[in-house]
Amino acid sequence: MALQLNLLHEEIAEQRQRKRDPLKLTMYVGIGIAALFVLNYLWTGYRVLEVKGRLAQVEHDWSKVEPKVTAAQKRAEELNAIIGTTKVLDGMIDSRFYWAPLLQTVARCVTPNIQLTTLEGAADEEGKGVAVVLEGMAAGSEPRGVAEDFREMLLEQVAKEQPGVKVEFKTLDDLDTSVAVGGNKAGMAHFAVGVEFNPFPTPTPTPPERKARARKED
Repeated sequence: MALQLNLLHEEIAEQRQRKRDPLKLTMYVGIGIAALFVLNYLWTGYRVLEVKGRLAQVEHDWSKVEPKVTAAQKRAEELNAIIGTTKVLDGMIDSRFYWAPLLQTVARCVTPNIQLTTLEGAADEEGKGVAVVLEGMAAGSEPRGVAEDFREMLLEQVAKEQPGVKVEFKTLDDLDTSVAVGGNKAGMAHFAVGVEFNPFPTPTPTPPERKARARKED
């Protein structure tokens, strides 16, 4: 029977022991973890560089577009200012009172027995009310009646355009003088008629709708 002797037994055992050394295993693990950290750092750095590149591209594109955007915003502000001014002017035009139609109406009401000496008028922009005072002379056998006819005619004609108009005498006095009308002497009266109306009445605000309460079922 052949006898086998392992003369390298001790050396092999020492090599196996060195391979199983805990310190070396720990070093290997540490080296592996460090390698992972290095890889992660490199990957993160790559991502950061990529993001910076995209940011630089966006900033470059924005530098080209920014002047156009700024100009467009400035133009929009100018247009808004023009629109605002136009609205103000439109409001002033809409709220403006035109005297010509009223003066034409007054002229149509003046008969040969009526002579106007003074016309004063004022338009209140805030209250949008118009006040006119007409002073003059009325001549006739009954000058007060002539003045009253003028007042009624003026009320009737102005009311066609301004339904809420008020035409009232402020003064009506007989005069001692007389004039010749149609070859006959006629008495005279001095009058002052006030005309007041609101050409742009304020619209009545609509009351808020009440919310109907839901009825509870019994």
